[in-house]
Parts: sequence; structure tokens; C-alpha cells
Amino acid sequence: MIIMAAALLILFGATVILQADLLPDKKFVLLPPVNFTIKITGLAQVLLRWEPDPHQEQRNVNLGYRVRINAPQEDDYETRDTESQCVTILHKGFSASVQTIFWNEHSLPASSWVSAEMKDPPGSPGTSIASLTCTTNTVENNYVHLRRYQVSLRCTWLVGQDAPEDTQYFLYYRYGSWTEECQEYNKDTLKRNTACWFPRTFINSKGRDRLVVHVNGSSRHAAIKPFDQLFDLHAIDRVNPPMNVTAEIEGTCLSIQWEKPVSAFPIHCFHYEVKIYNIRKDYVQIEKMMINSFISVIDDISKYSVQVRAAVGSLCREMGHWSEWSQPIYVGNDEPTSSLEWFIIALMAAICFVLLIFSFICRICHVWTKLFPPVPAPKSNIKDLFVSTNYEVIVDVLMVWHMSPEPGSQEQSLESWLQRNRN
Repeated sequence: MIIMAAALLILFGATVILQADLLPDKKFVLLPPVNFTIKITGLAQVLLRWEPDPHQEQRNVNLGYRVRINAPQEDDYETRDTESQCVTILHKGFSASVQTIFWNEHSLPASSWVSAEMKDPPGSPGTSIASLTCTTNTVENNYVHLRRYQVSLRCTWLVGQDAPEDTQYFLYYRYGSWTEECQEYNKDTLKRNTACWFPRTFINSKGRDRLVVHVNGSSRHAAIKPFDQLFDLHAIDRVNPPMNVTAEIEGTCLSIQWEKPVSAFPIHCFHYEVKIYNIRKDYVQIEKMMINSFISVIDDISKYSVQVRAAVGSLCREMGHWSEWSQPIYVGNDEPTSSLEWFIIALMAAICFVLLIFSFICRICHVWTKLFPPVPAPKSNIKDLFVSTNYEVIVDVLMVWHMSPEPGSQEQSLESWLQRNRN
């Protein structure tokens, strides 16, 4: 045991002595890098390169470098390489610095900074474009020998407020190592390019690289200042709506199904929102989910409108924008009246209205009385018959009275007439 303890003490002491030898001396001075240069290697892309100072004292130490981007946007990072690539806008110029550091001992002093600068490109103020916006969209490829999905790109911008009328703009994009110039432009009234359309690009919708868009211009009257802008794909991607949305009702259950949008992302990457609108009650229900089906309990005496939209979730990339809603699908009772039914209803209402107006006019003008005069009815009343008979008797009596020339003979004639009528 005593021998083993002594051996461990000797080994520990040797380790401490070795580490002490490897530690840099506090008097050890780090020299800044030399030949620090900035070189443009692509659209909105520069390569920073430097070399260690040849007079740097060589010891058993690990050296590294701290890089600081001063403009256009401040950034700070460390590397052990002697070159670094940076993607940033360049129309405002570029400035960076670098210093030598102890890689494992940040408490020890670093070297002084060495800097390099790249001036902003020439151009008259107010001549570069403004309000640049871009969107991407995935379309299914009809060509078998190419990728199954292609990404289209559309960009729009405003003409610089101080740009001459003969200014013409030209747009380029860069994604990764691929750079392409626009061939399809939209123009304003002065025939200046104000929008660009790429039906197919080399953009990878599932990639992590940033999209670089560069617009420069030309004019006979002024130097046009270029413009750069960087876009994150998730922020400009216009996701397609879900496909083949179906909905059916069984009793009080509404069953909705759909397929994932046209996209290079697999089905598990998507989030969905389902919007169910109760038309009779004017009520909207929105549900979120990660599967491509949904069942809801509903009122079976109402009519519903169903729509679905999608977005790529954080499982596959940063959350972006939601797609447009799919076309509405109508299910349930109280189906909308067809155009033929509406026509028949309108026709019947019009006929009734015309007949009502015609009847009113006929009543005012007594047309019915003139066309169909009243027919006299036969006299069947007993009272009328009795009155008529008495009238005839009185007439007969008067005739008998007047036909007798003498007063006495008149009375005799009347008596004889009455006897005859009694018999």
C-alpha cells in the first residue's frame, strides 16, 4: 500500500509540472494577424482572410482569432481558421476587424485589433430601389428528369424617388453557390422594371441558407446605386393550401379529411387549422391539429362551410406564415336554393303581381260589367203574383163600369160580372 501511494504522488506531481510547462507565460505577447483582406466572392458575400504574424513566438499554445464585423451590422465570433466567409448586405459598405487570442485561456490578454474596410459602391443617393418584397411558392414539377418540386420566386419594388425617368433596374438572386438573373419583368408606365418573376429556381425550400436578392440599375443621366437584401426562406414562403379536402355528415358527426399541400416537406412537418362555419347560427369554430383529419359533433339541422389551411411547423424549420384557406365545402341541411328554383319562384311572383294589377284596373273601369251584363231573374214571388192578379181584376171592373151607359145599368152590369167570377 505504501508503495502504491508513493507511485500515485509521483504521477500527480509529474502531471502538475507538465501542465505548468504548457501554460503560457504571462510575459508571452500575442501579435495581431497580418495581411488582413476583404474580398467579394458573390452577391452579398465576402471572404475575410489573414495570416499569423511571422514574428509570433512559437510555443506549445493553441492560438485562435476573434472576428468582429463592424458594419453594416455588428457581429462577433471566434474561429481557429485564418479565413472566414460572411453573408451580409454590401450596398452600405463593409468593415471588419480581427485579433489573435489564446484559444483555451480567455483570461489572458489578446493581441491588438487589425482592421479592413470596403467602401460602399458608387451611385447617386435616392436612385436605388425601395420597398423590395419577395415571396416563394412550391409547385409540382411536370418534368420527370428534374426534381419533383420546384420553387418559384416573385419580387416587387418601387422606383427610387430620385431616379431619372430612363432608369432601368435588373434583379439577381443567389441561393448557395447558384446565381441567376431575372428574365421576366413587369414594367411601369415609363417601361421601368418594377417586378420580377422566376417560374423555376434553384432554391431548396427545405434548405437553411438565406436568399440573397441584388438589384442594380443603369441610366444615361446618373449612376444608379445598387441594393441588397437577405431573406429567410420561412419568412417569405407562401405555403399552398391543403389538397382534396372532403367533408361528410353521418348523424351528428362531421368528418373532414384532406391531403398535405404541394410541398417538398413530408406530411409530419405540417400544422393545420380547420374552420367550420355554421351558416344558420353565424358561428365560426377553428381547431388546430397536426394530423390530416378531424371529427366534430354538430347540429344536424344546420348547414356548414368547411375550410382548411396549413403551415410548416417547427419540427422541420422555423414557423412561417399560414397558407390561404382552401375553397369552402358546403355540407348539411338547408341546401342553397338552385338558380332554377329561384327563377321559378320569381316567375310565379311576377305572374301573381300582374294578375293583381289587372284585376284592380278592371274593377276601377267596370270592365267586368261591360263584358258580362247581368241577366234578369224570373218573377216567382207569391206577393208579386198576388199584386198582379188584383191589378187585372180592378182593370176589368173599371171596363165594365164604363161600358154601361146609364147609372142604373152600370150597377146591374157590375153585379152580373161579380156573379160570373164567383162561379
